[in-house]
Amino acid sequence: MDAVLLGLLAGALFGAMAVAVQWALVRGADPVVGAAIVTAVAFLAGAVLALPTIVDGGASADLWRFFAIGTLVPGMSQVLFIYGVEAAGPSRAAILIGTAPLLSVLLALAFLDEPFEPALVAATALVVAGGFVLAAERRRPVHFRVVGVAFALTCAVLFALRDNAVRWVARDADVPPLEASAVSLLAAALVMAIFAIVTRRSALPASLRVALPAFAPAGVLLGAAYAALVTAFDRGRVGIVAPLNATQSLWGILFAALLFHRSEAIGRRTVVAGVLVVAGGAIVGAVR
Repeated sequence: MDAVLLGLLAGALFGAMAVAVQWALVRGADPVVGAAIVTAVAFLAGAVLALPTIVDGGASADLWRFFAIGTLVPGMSQVLFIYGVEAAGPSRAAILIGTAPLLSVLLALAFLDEPFEPALVAATALVVAGGFVLAAERRRPVHFRVVGVAFALTCAVLFALRDNAVRWVARDADVPPLEASAVSLLAAALVMAIFAIVTRRSALPASLRVALPAFAPAGVLLGAAYAALVTAFDRGRVGIVAPLNATQSLWGILFAALLFHRSEAIGRRTVVAGVLVVAGGAIVGAVR
């Protein structure tokens, strides 16, 4: 499977994950404990996917680099992501996070010496235009809070940094991508476990009973999505993979419309924003 298909697969899985997080939150699960569960389950899923590679070739000495990246993304960024979904809703959070390719492409042009291609810049511009259309909408969910926009955009910045860091390491280090994904998720799980223990303390056991079954599906989706994304960056440039991954915006809208149509208040502007993002991804696939 090449970088284009893997990038699209990652986008679909990340879009589904945003809706799975909302599904857990409406059941009263604690967001911080949920972030710890999501990363822990994601690591288990990633480890299962990486097991055949580890058995065949053993562990790479360069895995520590991906461990370092994982402490931040998807480590601490997971809390911001869940709070962003809680405050802005899964469809809008997915669209705002979908603006990450703008910074991803700019960073790749500046630091990874990736070639300048007008079509890729146009695709990125469409993705960002979708974010602006979303910001201008008037019809929003009752639970919508502006702070969710800040959380989602902060995630977008962190994800752009992650995209370039993963691609940079993948070019220079001989690390099987599934192993790299599993190690990044392990780092995230450890960081979030410590964070949950420190911030929740005595309330942790009771919170776990509610959060574990609620957030486990989101964890499985994250594990599969991260494996697809890291493998895509191993096989393709940031300028190709990042915009394709941004199709999570449309997937987030579609899945949210199926499960939370009334509460999400998905209107014309929301759909237009998602279409713009996907149009950018389509251009990337066409010019590849």
